[in-house]
Amino acid sequence: MSLICDWQTSKQKLSERGQYLLETGQWSDCKFIVGQEPQQQTLNGHKLFLAMSSPVFEAMFFGGMAEKNDPIPIKDVQPEAFKALLEYIYTDKVELGSFELACELCYCAKKYMLPCLVEECTKYLWSDLSPKKACRAYEFAQLFEEPVLMDKCLQIIRTKTDEVLKESSWEDVELGTLLKVLEQDDLQINSEIELFTGVERWAKAECSRKSLDPTNGKSLKSVIGNALSKIRFLSLIPQDFAEGPGMSPLLTKDEAFAILMNILCTGNKTPMPEGFCTNSNSRGKLVKTQTTNTVFPPVLSFIGVKSLKSPLFTPYGQLNIPVRTGLFNGDAVSSSTLRETSPVLEERHELGINKDSGNLPNSSSAGMVVREGPKYYCLRTVVQQTDCLNTNVLDCSVTFSVDKNICVVGVQVPTQIAAASSFTHAIHGDTSYTEILYAHLLDCDGTRLTYTHFTTKANFGTLVEITFNRPVYIQKHKVYRVGVVFNKAGWYPVGVCAQNMSCDSVFFSFGVGNSAHAIRDGLIRSIVFTYH
Repeated sequence: MSLICDWQTSKQKLSERGQYLLETGQWSDCKFIVGQEPQQQTLNGHKLFLAMSSPVFEAMFFGGMAEKNDPIPIKDVQPEAFKALLEYIYTDKVELGSFELACELCYCAKKYMLPCLVEECTKYLWSDLSPKKACRAYEFAQLFEEPVLMDKCLQIIRTKTDEVLKESSWEDVELGTLLKVLEQDDLQINSEIELFTGVERWAKAECSRKSLDPTNGKSLKSVIGNALSKIRFLSLIPQDFAEGPGMSPLLTKDEAFAILMNILCTGNKTPMPEGFCTNSNSRGKLVKTQTTNTVFPPVLSFIGVKSLKSPLFTPYGQLNIPVRTGLFNGDAVSSSTLRETSPVLEERHELGINKDSGNLPNSSSAGMVVREGPKYYCLRTVVQQTDCLNTNVLDCSVTFSVDKNICVVGVQVPTQIAAASSFTHAIHGDTSYTEILYAHLLDCDGTRLTYTHFTTKANFGTLVEITFNRPVYIQKHKVYRVGVVFNKAGWYPVGVCAQNMSCDSVFFSFGVGNSAHAIRDGLIRSIVFTYH
């Protein structure tokens, strides 16, 4: 675009001048390479514009660990979403043309700490909800802790369940979302058959995504967690069960026989298979159907006017199974994890084990969550407590190795100590502050494998979880180094931490290899990872 002389004279508002600079790139002093191939794009920016709008950009350009890459790689954001973010920063305007853009832009706005833009995106998502989008919106709302939007999504799922289950998008939901639907007591379905069919469809699609045989019962069961335990088989009539779930590879012959016997016989001595639901109450709304003045009995009204012999399942070969793209083009997915009770939690803390960030006193848990399984937290035991004052920039790092192949998704570090915090905080009684962090993961040669700039509202005396821009595959017995830079002045509990920890069945060794590179390694409190 050719530049216009004296262009400022024709621009009455700051937003108009900002729009011109954004479109022309005039005076730009930074570049971003956004997205992943083949959709990658290079975009220009102005450090001052960006920093005065976002504390994350401020830390990125003017903090202690100012970004030195040129262009700056941003792989976890789609180009269209980042363009919309820039337009909002430069002009205070945003055009949300689709549900997908609103999701990705909201993620981007959270990442760069633009709360007003987050609110705009959330309002749009609220107004554009439908059965097709309800599950995805629920996962988005759960991931970014938007409880009002979560409730709205669940309301749509409960009142329009039959439509939700028929959508092709149902096959792409997270396992946690599927289980959440099965846990609801009030659903708009004609019978439990619809839920079972939905589970089977999802299981086949998931097997295809994982290159497993979708016709093999063991493969199907391996991907659905405890979904079968939530199906109320005893609410079905015998013929429905025999022609539907009883013929499915999801159930073994012994399981199908035991369930059928329990449906048929009152006081049947054959026990239900272990872990299966014994609730015989229907959660669907019964439909009264009349044909030639005959009222079907309640047990038959589930199937409406359809023949009992109508096919209940789509043949395997006719399923349209899409490739999963995830919430943000495969980079961010569901945050559903396993919940534990407090006594178990205390025991796991002693062992350095935790499967759910929600059970730690976290200030934030943002970013992406790996889909392949629950997150684990190798929480290091603090052997000796010491404090350190950060006056400008505080570095910390530690080397580590593991005895199994894992996938590292982030780290946890402690927040500032309230008792030793500034006099200003004490006067005003503040319990939180804005934490500005930079974290990276290096291999044994010092090559950076992943990183993130992270800003969040943090509470004193807790742990904050930092999620990397992308998960990294860690090979057993190899040495890696994780480092974090604190950009906020204040007192931090450095401490001395245990060098050897077991988490679930994974053994971590800290301070290995060239430990001379370790700096205040007690500030790295846990490694966040997944594994099979």
